[in-house]
Amino acid sequence: MMVWNGSFPFYPGANVCFPFNTTQAVIVSVFLSMLATCIIILPGIQGRGQLFWFLRVVIGLFVGAVVLTIQFTRDWETGWLTANTSYKSFSHALVNADIGLHIGLTGVNITLVGNPVNQVNETINYNEHFAWSFSADYDHSYSKGLERGLPSPILYVAEKFTTQSPCNMHRQYRISGHYASLTLWMAFCTWFISILLFSMPILLYGGYMLLLTAALMLFSLLFFFMARNTPKCPIQFGPASLKTDYGGSFWLTLATGLLCLLLGLSIIILNSMQPEKLKLVFNLDEGKGEEEKVWDKSYLPAKPSSSAQDVLMVPLGELCEVTATHL
Repeated sequence: MMVWNGSFPFYPGANVCFPFNTTQAVIVSVFLSMLATCIIILPGIQGRGQLFWFLRVVIGLFVGAVVLTIQFTRDWETGWLTANTSYKSFSHALVNADIGLHIGLTGVNITLVGNPVNQVNETINYNEHFAWSFSADYDHSYSKGLERGLPSPILYVAEKFTTQSPCNMHRQYRISGHYASLTLWMAFCTWFISILLFSMPILLYGGYMLLLTAALMLFSLLFFFMARNTPKCPIQFGPASLKTDYGGSFWLTLATGLLCLLLGLSIIILNSMQPEKLKLVFNLDEGKGEEEKVWDKSYLPAKPSSSAQDVLMVPLGELCEVTATHL
């Protein structure tokens, strides 16, 4: 069973839980390790290019980490509500609790936290995840929740996203989540290609790849936007209604996409108008160009000279005269 952000649910008597997403922790750890390695070798870079090199590394790793991490986050759309609601089926007992709905690209998380946590002789602190990815069966997860006897508020919210629900929210969010995830994986590939092009360096095409990365990230937001702005069934708890809004992952994706768009346009404009400044940013000093010119000139034939020594430097075969004697 998967639950809130990849950690185990906060049931009474459970083992020590991890209040963070383990997948995100692995991704962040890998990128932080790469950043630490770059910081270690930073003193080996001399001159004014040290700062530009460090900025390129930080921005590149940040974009890659964001594009990869938001695939597994579950806060693209979030909503909270505090209400007095029934706790269990066939029971008239009411509890005061915070009900949270967190929608991601691969599923939905529903939280229930009591105010206070201990009510009706139980600890009310639940985090349940219902997945709708390609390898998951949402209806099966919902049926398992019914068998386990989850609290009524969680089952009520989860029922809105089942395939049998007349709300049709399952189809909307599932399809949009799949398309958004696909475009984000493509954005990760184009980001990686841009890093390779900048290291060669082929700056212009690297800028084009950054523009393509930005376009793919913005398209993923468009797919999710289309699902959220379709008519939805109200999630009602008495007189109050649970309403959702864009979460942190949505805004982080938007900010990173705009950053890639700005960087790509800047590289393309500088390459056409002021290529010298662009070479300065990427530590491509003119010394390398001069060395290449000298290297190319070494293969050219020597210029004709009028000195006596040059006259002597003629192949011997051309100086030999053959005398023929008639017998």
